[in-house]
Amino acid sequence: MSTYLINHLRIPGGVPNEQALSYLEQVEAAVHPHGGKWLANGEVSVVEGAWPGLVVLMEFPDRAAVDAWYNSPEYQAILPLRTNNSIADIVLVDSLPEGYTVRGFAQQVRAAVQAASAPQD
Repeated sequence: MSTYLINHLRIPGGVPNEQALSYLEQVEAAVHPHGGKWLANGEVSVVEGAWPGLVVLMEFPDRAAVDAWYNSPEYQAILPLRTNNSIADIVLVDSLPEGYTVRGFAQQVRAAVQAASAPQD
């Protein structure tokens, strides 16, 4: 099951500085051994709410792969180049199982709520 990394990225001044550019030049070498790939990177069109900045969307084979990448010595060595030169909110989300539907999810929640509110013997 794939795991996706979503980074809400803001770059002070709007243009990466030398350290941020150095990070960008090195990050692919740290990501590729863990099966990660970029799916989207850039400005967004905001339909609802606010999203100042950019988005980075990456895919990894699974949660173990993204954890191994993030905690790898190679990535930890360059991580300060990003964290000291940008503002980022990074989240991980796993892909949905085969056959998932929102309707089915709603039915599961409804059943769980009904079971929790049923009288206890």
